[in-house]
Amino acid sequence: MKKNMILAAAAIFALTACTDNFLTVEHPTESPLEEYFSTEEHLQEAVIAAYDPLEWFDWTEEYDPLNILSDVMADQIWVGGSDKSDNKFWHLIMNYEAIPNSTVTGLWSDCYSGVKRCNDVLQYKGWVKGLSDDTAKLVEAQARVLRVFYYNILWKFWGNIPYYEENLSGDFTCQQFKADEVYAKMIADLEGAIALNALPMFWTGDDQGRVSKAMAYMLYAEITMYQNDATRLSKALDYMKEIISESHYELLPDYTVLFKEEGEWGSETIFDINYKDDNAVRGWAPANNPRAAGGTILPRMISPNGWTGDSEHDAGWGFAPVRTETYDMYDAADKRRDATCWNIGAGNNYNPRYQDTGIFLEKYVAYKANNADQVADGDLNFNNNLRIYRYAETLLNAAELVVRGYGSGDAANWLNKVHGRALAGTTVDLTLENIKKERALEFVGEGKRYWDLVRWELTNDADGIQASKVLVPDSYGYRTNSWTASKKYIPIPQGEIDSAEGKSWELTQNNY
Repeated sequence: MKKNMILAAAAIFALTACTDNFLTVEHPTESPLEEYFSTEEHLQEAVIAAYDPLEWFDWTEEYDPLNILSDVMADQIWVGGSDKSDNKFWHLIMNYEAIPNSTVTGLWSDCYSGVKRCNDVLQYKGWVKGLSDDTAKLVEAQARVLRVFYYNILWKFWGNIPYYEENLSGDFTCQQFKADEVYAKMIADLEGAIALNALPMFWTGDDQGRVSKAMAYMLYAEITMYQNDATRLSKALDYMKEIISESHYELLPDYTVLFKEEGEWGSETIFDINYKDDNAVRGWAPANNPRAAGGTILPRMISPNGWTGDSEHDAGWGFAPVRTETYDMYDAADKRRDATCWNIGAGNNYNPRYQDTGIFLEKYVAYKANNADQVADGDLNFNNNLRIYRYAETLLNAAELVVRGYGSGDAANWLNKVHGRALAGTTVDLTLENIKKERALEFVGEGKRYWDLVRWELTNDADGIQASKVLVPDSYGYRTNSWTASKKYIPIPQGEIDSAEGKSWELTQNNY
């Protein structure tokens, strides 16, 4: 089945991180940049190129899927793989002992590649003669929201990062800002993008996958709630209520199809990173290009190794097994349990690997039909979209903000829409604890849990669902360290520290 795909254009730029190579350009023609990007058609190529790094997170210099990197630091999935040396940096961040020479380098590089491309769009926009005001604003809004999205990832993982809104020159270094300063710059940029009033609340047809007003609102809520910015949380609630009032968005009635192809681009989708298998051409280097447009490697990574149990599922590498405690937290009647957890029983019809539980993440597990139409490499070309923001999160954000005192609204109804879809005919009381528990059940494997636990640490709530009380050594001996506030940020990749040494702006390493 053909899926909407706005990221199908070949990459225009070859980029790394904040090194001397960061602004190296491979020209699509022999024309100077000012001439090539003087037409609206070519400007739109640059816009598509700014979206392109979104697809790279699953495979870069190493494997960096956003959802898994986040969730292994929480309490719902393990790392897995063959042993502790397999994707070593995953195991290190899971145990809060990341080191500069073994950290998520690819995530850093991809995000700064995205920042650079967004800055390009904003520069090229001024070179196009006769560009209408509406088109100029739409292009600008997309580039600025995307730029904040990339910076948000960097900010959450590293906190104290280089930040710039015009591309670098000279020795290709820039000032490193403290996390709170980065927040202030990001939120000002996002507010400016929203104020352009250029983005539609949702896209249709082949434009699905672009940033929308609803996506910008969700990004605003995520950033302000993570920062616990009391001066802006009322506005975040207003944005959630605006999405809720939009008739386009609603929960899909059946949670079990949410993560199937039939559930993509539905009424619950606010923002997905789009992958496809139709004629997908991602392939392993050096013969092919693993950054080409196409599918994702995530299902291969997280499926049972050597699977022989049925003809529909496909085998994988045994990463990210779901914890037994995660499966057990669900009521047996909760529709989310089996749609989230593929419980096949330890060792049944596959080769158990490290930290094996016999439970795999059904949301993204490999099905053979999901890469059947690729034309390059089956490992890299599953068609599973990565869900970033969906309407269920809108409802729970809004309910939480009301309960925390940042405005009014039908919070009990919003909470129980999510709860009632999973457990029909039942309701829960409107309490902050119940909202937090609902998030834990709703978003397993979606990269939300860890950041929730960290931000709740800062709100001083009395319900005990906080990082310092939950992210502690386990009884299996896998996690031996406890989370502390000093572990909020991981170390900056050592290569970035080294490349800036002796230049105009050096980098200060995070504590670790």
